[in-house]
Amino acid sequence: MAKQRLTWVDVTKGFLMILVVIGHYPGELDFPLSKYIYWFHMPAFFLLSGLFFKEAKSRAEAGETIRKRFMQLIVPYLFFLVLITAMRYGMELGYGNTDLQWYLNDLWTLVVGGRFVRGAYGVFWFVTALFAVFVLFTFMTRHFSRKVQIGLVALCYVVAHTESLFAQRVLDGGVVESAQQIPLPWNVDVALMALVYFAIGYYMKTFWMEISGKALAAGAVTIAACLALDAAGLFDYHLSMKFLRYDHFFLDLIIPISCTIVVIGLFQRAAQKMPLNWLQFIEKHSISIMYLHIFADIVLNDFFNYGLIGFTAIGLVLPILVSIALEKFVPYGKVLLGGFRPRKKSGSAAMVR
Repeated sequence: MAKQRLTWVDVTKGFLMILVVIGHYPGELDFPLSKYIYWFHMPAFFLLSGLFFKEAKSRAEAGETIRKRFMQLIVPYLFFLVLITAMRYGMELGYGNTDLQWYLNDLWTLVVGGRFVRGAYGVFWFVTALFAVFVLFTFMTRHFSRKVQIGLVALCYVVAHTESLFAQRVLDGGVVESAQQIPLPWNVDVALMALVYFAIGYYMKTFWMEISGKALAAGAVTIAACLALDAAGLFDYHLSMKFLRYDHFFLDLIIPISCTIVVIGLFQRAAQKMPLNWLQFIEKHSISIMYLHIFADIVLNDFFNYGLIGFTAIGLVLPILVSIALEKFVPYGKVLLGGFRPRKKSGSAAMVR
């Protein structure tokens, strides 16, 4: 059963990673595909991360857990940040850009990160927000009772929506410009909203491990109704966690959760009936895909004309090749790809863990 669960989790993450790539397609589509992808794909990632969270039983275990997550999340973050930046600066120098002030300003933006970095770094915010969630949730579960934890999660949800209203209603500019007027590095404030989805995965673990037929049907009906209402112009729902766009206090739970129920429920059933090794393969190389798919397009789009299918293929194939090369030929390549595993302690220390 554990193996089956890992299978459906892997194939679900692989599918979601494809949606990440598609969601960054810069061209125009007749169908508002990207909007619907953004309804749920980022919340789903946070939810699946919460599904396998383990509470720390001691202060030492909490510290070890945070260290492990740092190695798995922030080390690859820094590696790909340096890699992409070095290649970008090489290209800039090749184009004749020798303006020192430009490089200094760019480096400062990269240090701040989060919603302030765009282009090739468009997905970097997710990793720092996820790390912030791990740290915050580890602290909460270590020091507070379950009731207090749930109260804090609800408070985070309220504060996140309050911040979103402030950005959209009080600050000047559009969604992107207003969010960038809140100068918090690494999108740590997005952790307030991400924590809610993470907690839903953790607290409702039994529900998510085996989506019932009734839950799947209810989720499908809900999403079908939302799609119909959106197509009819009766509402225009958007969700952009990166830029603090939380459009509706209730729908920000109903729509992402309903979509996630449908996706997980379908893949749980599909994984039992057919081999989905190709999605597992994509998930295996998801770190490289996440960091490099936008940059791959930036490098190649001046030389080739391709639509959505070509963009998606390039955003998957080239990063996978880089990932394979890192694993095989670069020392500690697996660590750079998030594959850090702490050494198991022996003797009594192991018994404590």
